Amino acid sequence: MTSMSDSKPIESWLTDMDGVLVHEEHALPGASEFIAALQEHGRRFLVLTNNSIYTARDLRARLLRSGIDVPEDCLWTSALATAKFLSDQKAGGAAYVIGEVGLTSALHDVGFVLTERDPDYVVLGETRTYSFENITRAIRLIERGARFIATNPDPTGPSAEGSVPACGSFAALITQATGIRPYFVGKPNPLMMRSALNAIDAHSETAMMIGDRMDTDVISGIEAGMRTILVLTGSTKAEDVERFSYRPSRVVNSIADVVELVGQLAPAEAIA
Repeated sequence: MTSMSDSKPIESWLTDMDGVLVHEEHALPGASEFIAALQEHGRRFLVLTNNSIYTARDLRARLLRSGIDVPEDCLWTSALATAKFLSDQKAGGAAYVIGEVGLTSALHDVGFVLTERDPDYVVLGETRTYSFENITRAIRLIERGARFIATNPDPTGPSAEGSVPACGSFAALITQATGIRPYFVGKPNPLMMRSALNAIDAHSETAMMIGDRMDTDVISGIEAGMRTILVLTGSTKAEDVERFSYRPSRVVNSIADVVELVGQLAPAEAIA
């Protein structure tokens, strides 16, 4: 694994949420202590998720019920990243949105108008109520020239009963019907990482990304220029790591193994 001892000190931290801090809304060992350590040592940080359903306020409440206290402004979703991207692309634009309050409120907050009539963009996010009518409308708007954006490429999501189709699956359906592929903003697009770093005024050379998936968290962290830690409490198992052509900086059993690193890797100004 890549050594972190000879690199610049870590001043900022990004971490995935599901599979790193929580599993099915239950806190994983060390999660609460990790967040507390970041706050105790004054580290800038964001908790990331590809899920665009919830607002940051909603996610804070859900994490708090799991025993993890994350400030609202320390949560970064694919919905927020998508809204930031679209605002940069076309300030005050219009979009037809398939999604829930996490996405619609993020777009409203950056000045976008939500409409079914001649939108600049069709924006597809996660929702519990994908409908034939909404998908059909999206297809027709794209055929008429609306640009196609999707919050994240995840084909499935978890539920108590098993996997459920997610944004990536419905994006594929729309692509099959229109021949137009969406621009996915969320992981593994490194844009998600860069927008998160910008949100906390952090630099990739002194930032760490923690995740449980090699094919989303680690690759997007590497492509954004960060060092990366893979935890083995989620999707990627230890025996799978060698199958990838890229490597995380470290592989650890769980977020509990990262808590001490927060204090060890002091900010540059503290060791100058």
